[in-house]
Amino acid sequence: MVRLQSPFLFALILAALPAAAQESPLPELFSDTIDVRVVNVEVVVTDRKGNRVQGLDAADFELRVDGESVPVEYFTEIDGGIARASGQADAPGAVSSLVPGEPVRTNYLVFIDEYFAVRRDRDRVLARLEQDLIKLGANDRVALVAFDGQNVSELTDWTDSRDVLRDAFDEAHKRDALGMMRIVDIEPAVVEPALADRPSPALVRSRAGIRRAMSTLHLNKREREIQRSVLAATATLRSYADPPGRKVMLVLADGWGVPRWNRDNFDPVDWRPPSIESIYGPLVHAANLVGYTLYPVDLPGFDPAFTNAPSGTSDPSATYTPSPSLGLEPNLSALPTDLYSEWSQEASLGYLARETGGLPMINSSRDIALAEAATDTRSYYWLGFEPPRNEDDTLHDIEVRLVGRPDLRVRSRRSYLDLSKSTEVTMMVEGSLLFGGVAGKETLTVEFGAPQSTRGRKILVPMKVFIPLDDITLLPMGNLWMNEVELRVSVINESGDRSETPVETVRISGPAEPEPGQHWWYTTELVLRKREHRIVVAVHDPVSGTILSASETIGPR
Repeated sequence: MVRLQSPFLFALILAALPAAAQESPLPELFSDTIDVRVVNVEVVVTDRKGNRVQGLDAADFELRVDGESVPVEYFTEIDGGIARASGQADAPGAVSSLVPGEPVRTNYLVFIDEYFAVRRDRDRVLARLEQDLIKLGANDRVALVAFDGQNVSELTDWTDSRDVLRDAFDEAHKRDALGMMRIVDIEPAVVEPALADRPSPALVRSRAGIRRAMSTLHLNKREREIQRSVLAATATLRSYADPPGRKVMLVLADGWGVPRWNRDNFDPVDWRPPSIESIYGPLVHAANLVGYTLYPVDLPGFDPAFTNAPSGTSDPSATYTPSPSLGLEPNLSALPTDLYSEWSQEASLGYLARETGGLPMINSSRDIALAEAATDTRSYYWLGFEPPRNEDDTLHDIEVRLVGRPDLRVRSRRSYLDLSKSTEVTMMVEGSLLFGGVAGKETLTVEFGAPQSTRGRKILVPMKVFIPLDDITLLPMGNLWMNEVELRVSVINESGDRSETPVETVRISGPAEPEPGQHWWYTTELVLRKREHRIVVAVHDPVSGTILSASETIGPR
């Protein structure tokens, strides 16, 4: 096989600081892609007083995708944590892994965002979560994960051991909380963001819009910080995607609103300010894709200047809207900073819960978050269907209706994403960039040449990527053996700011089938600041689905 050089300029211009050490990484975060064949829809049915309605059959439900009815292919009622057999002879099959008459396990993934948390508020919620562990079923499990703005740390994997969980909570209390640094760093408001819900675009479109805005408008600092935490929660959720049973994620958050924008950085002709969907959509879409229900927890809790629906009801915040004292569409520009922040955070947490079928634990509900989530997931209906897969990053709306029962209310997840392989690989690369480790097999080899000075404080760094042909599938086409693989390169700095992750198609070809041990090499150049950078390089073979990766740290020397 002849080794050819395929030059192109891959410019990553990033004002970077030294890359942070990867402490307690999760190396298996993105070792495998997620193959979702069945979309699970957990449905809560209540009467007008909020009381649960049990005893319905599959025929009582109509499942609509993008406005069209689709058959319910799997159906199980969960009553008091027990899977019940259907009384209909022609009922759909039971949901996979659920056995009629046996308990249904619920898995509670607790994500602690230390980057925005204030210690007093975080520790109060952690203490209440630990107290309410007794409310869980004997078969239920809990996992704790913390994010400090740079790294994700697993405090405990899935466990039902109270001793292990007690140690994990003790460790969580001892960790730093960095929220005070965020509080004093809120940027002034001039342009109000688009908080109102809009039809959700495909995930890839949302991400592309975010990146275009970043390169042209320089996202304000608060939005970049929030996106970092959202990406961490998204990557964590994906890494815990496989436990059997019901999957619940409690997101312990503070400051997860929609930042105000500076008019000087906003071009109304080409761009719109950020919306709830554009910032939090990736977490919602990932949760719906792998079957998680989100229960976001409002760490700071009740603000006397800001009122909302009372907690402690049988179905708290089920029809959540921002505080009625401000109205559904307040004049955001006129709000003081503290009221705007409260309104924005409640609206954002409500969006996360509403779109995935969960409940937002707002204000005093933070003190009963785990107990309420456990109660909420004790009785429901579990529907499933197998959608056609086009893998085109299209977001599909889901609606569940009850046939002939207008007196009843339904709550469930509202969409699923037909994720493309290309987008999933990009998410894997970005996740590994943030948390350490690599995506896929560590068989790529990367070599860097001597940096060359260029304009300003930038340097030009030659990079050569060696692709082992033993790990790539080449197919005979005419007189050549060839394949077209996807190359991705992404960079992160100490502050957690990431470059874009563009996809470059690389054609590999030769006159004969490659022999064992041969490589194809590819050259490019990186345009960087004169600082250290952490770089992840990934090659995706679309024929075999193989992902090859390498991670390096480079600097001006």
